Amino acid sequence: MFYENNENPLCSFTAPNPSEDNLESIDEELQKDTTEDEGDGSVTINVNGKYIHCLTIIGQVEGHYTLPTTTKTTKYEHIIPRIVAIEENKEVSGLLLILNTIGGDIEAGLAIAELISGMSKPTVSIVLGGGHSIGIPLAVSTKKSFIVPSASMTVHPVRMNGLVLGVPQTMSYLKKMEERVVGFIVRNSKIQSDRFRQLMLNSDELISDFGTVLLGEDAVKEGLIDNVGNLSDALKCLYDMTTQQELLNEQEFKF
Repeated sequence: MFYENNENPLCSFTAPNPSEDNLESIDEELQKDTTEDEGDGSVTINVNGKYIHCLTIIGQVEGHYTLPTTTKTTKYEHIIPRIVAIEENKEVSGLLLILNTIGGDIEAGLAIAELISGMSKPTVSIVLGGGHSIGIPLAVSTKKSFIVPSASMTVHPVRMNGLVLGVPQTMSYLKKMEERVVGFIVRNSKIQSDRFRQLMLNSDELISDFGTVLLGEDAVKEGLIDNVGNLSDALKCLYDMTTQQELLNEQEFKF
């Protein structure tokens, strides 16, 4: 699905009128290796002649097991091929990642986050509502991150569902899983490992759990998110990054 930004230019930029054929060709390219039957909330916009793809992470990140139909989910088998298509499509200049998620499957979330962090194109994320649990690695996976003042992020220890054996091997597995999550967050944000673990194991804030709830400005102060801002701030940042990337590419070509 596409939105042509002509009547109300985003970020106060005047967008030219792209041809309908060009829009359709980009749409076909992005959908070539993805499943669109259920829809994944994706949209491509035109900002000042640059195509920006918007990808949403909502509800619960679904892993290897299908969740009930009453649960809003983000399916990694839909998102992963789309990320690859965005990276490979020369017409798309950057990615805007919008998050409003309660978390979900750790390995599925980390898989998506690792793909985004490895993209060569400019990427910006914005947290709306919530970016909880595994939503934190997703939020910090982009090159720049934003959070609106009213949003929150919940930091808590790794959990397991289903049958849990009370043996040392289980604790070892949980520790390794925690190291994977913490390691990714520390590599892709400004927060230190010790501080993140303190927030994770805080026992004074949540009633029946360990952890910490960070509001928008708190998430920035802790170094998880780069800036407090809204949609126009995130789009302007992404537009500036794409312009800078184009200048660098031109210089390399001339050299």
